[in-house]
Amino acid sequence: MTARSTQPSSAPPSPRPAPPPGPSRPFLSWLWEWTKSIGVALVVWFFLRTFLVEAFRIPSGSMENTLLIGDFLFVNKALYGAEVPLVKTRLPAIREPRRNDILVFDSVEEEGLKVVKRLIGVPGDTLAMEGGVLYRDGKRVDEPYALHGDPTRSEDPMQRAKMRQWQLPHVVGRDTATYQPDLQDWGPILVPADSFFMMGDNRDSSYDGRYWGFLPRENVRGRPLVVYYSYDSSSWRSWPMITAVRWGRIFTTPR
Repeated sequence: MTARSTQPSSAPPSPRPAPPPGPSRPFLSWLWEWTKSIGVALVVWFFLRTFLVEAFRIPSGSMENTLLIGDFLFVNKALYGAEVPLVKTRLPAIREPRRNDILVFDSVEEEGLKVVKRLIGVPGDTLAMEGGVLYRDGKRVDEPYALHGDPTRSEDPMQRAKMRQWQLPHVVGRDTATYQPDLQDWGPILVPADSFFMMGDNRDSSYDGRYWGFLPRENVRGRPLVVYYSYDSSSWRSWPMITAVRWGRIFTTPR
């Protein structure tokens, strides 16, 4: 007889532990949908901000009482032709800027700074100011928007020399040898082609075209569309952005 082995048979190998479960398909689908939504939103935001509307805040009182410190605006960039990034060209304008339009534009002196003023003169206009009164083509201009807090204010000799330097090539109808412009008395000057003359509505407290000259057409960025928020930053109340809201200015159109 053949002897049988008394050793127990070897146990079957134990199964390997299962790998941790991967992300479920529903989660991946949800993540992909959210990524697409965020991507589309960013593209739409970039398009709107570049070609149609941009937000702007009023930092100074140079346009009082038309625009106040603490006003937040949406600016219409399509009206005058928005600039296409990188290629430095413009889309066709809906219309050209007109007299009395309020414009947002790039500063002629400080790169990256946006400024807001009122358009006073277009190419071909002859402008002058006598005792704080504006004349266009020899006729007095009615300016119900203009604020005159100190109509007798005069500038210091350095600023007057700066005014004279840029104005001399554009002076018409008077002797330039004795021409000495001041804040409230200057001109007549002729607005050249592809340029505008800009002034703040707060005439005695505005650093505008009287100091730095004409605005090139290419610097124009848009026109204020609506005040979407406003608050009184000088309020004595705590948290003025919440407690000193100017409710009556919200959704108004600056003119």
